[in-house]
Amino acid sequence: MARLFIVSNRLPVNVEKKQGRFLFKPSVGGLATGLGSFYKSYDALWLGWPGVSLDHTSEEQREEIQRRLFSEASCKPLWLSQKQVEGFYHGFCNNALWPLFHYFWQYAQFREEEFDAYREVNRAFCEAVIEEARDEDIIWVHDYHLLLLPSLLRQHLPKATIGFFLHIPFPSFEVFRLLPWRREILEGLLGADLIGFHTYDYVHHFLSSVRRILGYEHSLGEIQAADRVVKVDVFPMGIDFERFHKAHEDPKVVRAVGQLKKRIGSRRVILSIDRLDYTKGILQRLRVFKRLLEQWPEYRERVTLILVVTPSRTGVERYQELKRQIDEMVGRINGEHGTVGWNPVWYLYRTLRYPTLNALYCLADIAMVTPFRDGMNLIAKEYVASRGDQKGVLILSEMAGAATELSEALIVNPFSEEELLEALRLAMEMPPEEQQERTRAMQERLKRYTIRHWAKDFMEGLNKVKTLQREREAKVLTPQLKGMILEDYRKAKTRLLFLDYDGTLVPFSRLPERALPPPDLLELLHRLGEEEGNEVVLVSGRDRYTLERWFGSLPIKMVAEHGIWIREGREWELIQPMEGEWKERIRAVLEFFADRTPGSFVEEKDFSLVWHYRRADPELGQLRARELKDELLSLTANTDVTVLEGNKVIEVKEAAINKGRAALRWLNRSWDFILAAGDDQTDEDLFSALPEWAYTIKVGFSPSRARFNVPSPFHVRNLLGDMVG
Repeated sequence: MARLFIVSNRLPVNVEKKQGRFLFKPSVGGLATGLGSFYKSYDALWLGWPGVSLDHTSEEQREEIQRRLFSEASCKPLWLSQKQVEGFYHGFCNNALWPLFHYFWQYAQFREEEFDAYREVNRAFCEAVIEEARDEDIIWVHDYHLLLLPSLLRQHLPKATIGFFLHIPFPSFEVFRLLPWRREILEGLLGADLIGFHTYDYVHHFLSSVRRILGYEHSLGEIQAADRVVKVDVFPMGIDFERFHKAHEDPKVVRAVGQLKKRIGSRRVILSIDRLDYTKGILQRLRVFKRLLEQWPEYRERVTLILVVTPSRTGVERYQELKRQIDEMVGRINGEHGTVGWNPVWYLYRTLRYPTLNALYCLADIAMVTPFRDGMNLIAKEYVASRGDQKGVLILSEMAGAATELSEALIVNPFSEEELLEALRLAMEMPPEEQQERTRAMQERLKRYTIRHWAKDFMEGLNKVKTLQREREAKVLTPQLKGMILEDYRKAKTRLLFLDYDGTLVPFSRLPERALPPPDLLELLHRLGEEEGNEVVLVSGRDRYTLERWFGSLPIKMVAEHGIWIREGREWELIQPMEGEWKERIRAVLEFFADRTPGSFVEEKDFSLVWHYRRADPELGQLRARELKDELLSLTANTDVTVLEGNKVIEVKEAAINKGRAALRWLNRSWDFILAAGDDQTDEDLFSALPEWAYTIKVGFSPSRARFNVPSPFHVRNLLGDMVG
């Protein structure tokens, strides 16, 4: 049976060395908490760094730690040296990826030596996984620390089921493009079968970057990479709803709530819980609370802000400076507004664990969760779930992923102090009935999509992708199938070959006129055409003048403009009389779109018009293509003109003409062997016109009527080359 491997930077158990002894504690964080119970229901193993470095442990100690982690938590530690931790985690992860992905690009530092350390550690993770995993296993990789790992694993385990989930935001293309190693990062991620994000925005940003940087298009989140389909989808991470919802019944939590109430009395409680980080907006929250006390003095001594800041990256200067500013701001507020017996701000600089954390959720009248940018933010969900009385008000940043699900919260722009202040004032005065109505709706949603549902949903998504891949792999032209084609070719006495040009015999070029046939291709076509019993037909969308100039001297037949012109002998023949009266009106539309889309242009043929947008901005080109197609379909309705969408082109031509109809010219004869190769929608008519036993080949892996698929023009030419020895 397949095993499940969860791979993350840190294990769900953290190992600390204190006074020569090793302490094992549950890791803090949504991933460790959320998947802690889920992965134990599988035959699973969790791989990650245990928290202590290679330098601070002996071989004997490492063996003991490894034994305990495996027996008690089904974990396998990956040992890193202190130098690796510094370059990989404190270096590239936190100096480059963290600020850039959270839109603090001014803080990002791009150091080659730190990316080298990042590569090295990703390779170390790969080696640790392949020591345990096999091709039939499921490998679920997590977060920004391991962006290169999916591709590394794919190289060693080509058939494995690999998923990846990013727990932080994925930035827009304009931000992501700043990363010097952007191409390598994207290629690393595309080693996965399924790539998951918290929100649709992150999916959109990722797909946009893949299109613009790697040139891969997508259809409904399916990216057709070089050799297989990769699915990109939304999986908003949930929480263990029942655990938080029933916390108010736990005696330990009840006792902690009672102790807190004794100190707070009847005052209202505003809760802020965050890790020390510049992305969290902690200082902004403090400034807004200070303004609340100044503008509405009636709240003095009636409200307390409990500010919990979890220590983080204490050795980094930027975090030390943030800590100093928070300390000073808390001191200023308490000094200016505090009285004997009342501190406006309770400041806790520590990690809070159950039951104190749950007690604060149950006690707080208002929770302020207002990060400048956050992948999801489970604190918002935990607070809502913990409200057994369905009271309490959540103030939530629109920049947190959770805002897409918790729309009944007071959603604010965290960069606007005015909005935050107004939301805080509104929360203070909100009637209990409205609080319950809002909270009830959010709880129903959180109850349905829990952490287990999230994990199960992701696993089902992985299975669907693998099923889709297997369906498409069944059509891949394998060496065995290729051998069968070659055997049938050699046995046949009469052979008919239909070959598209652009995208089939040669790769696409940004400028169509530059896609000249190389000498070796001309030689190959010449040898195919000369071989006894062969009829080679070049079936192209190009105009007849270009085909004549490039291939006129070869012993082959040609079809131009998708079937309008045919050359069997020395002269070109029009397949049927054409009017072309529609061209004037359509040309004006195409030229209008060319003017609005820099990099696009209009090509005019004898009886068709083509709008090319390969050189245009990818996103703008795709947007304009959709608009143009809609416009053209409206203009050509109830006419004999059709609109064809090809690879970065939209072509308008007579509806009665297509490659399939042109092929009928040759299909009225008897053939022992027929082969056709093409790459886009215009070739589907040709595939449909051929008998079922014909060998039809599609370049690329998108759905097709063709019997077989190959990855690139190279494979078509390789097959044709083998035919002629």
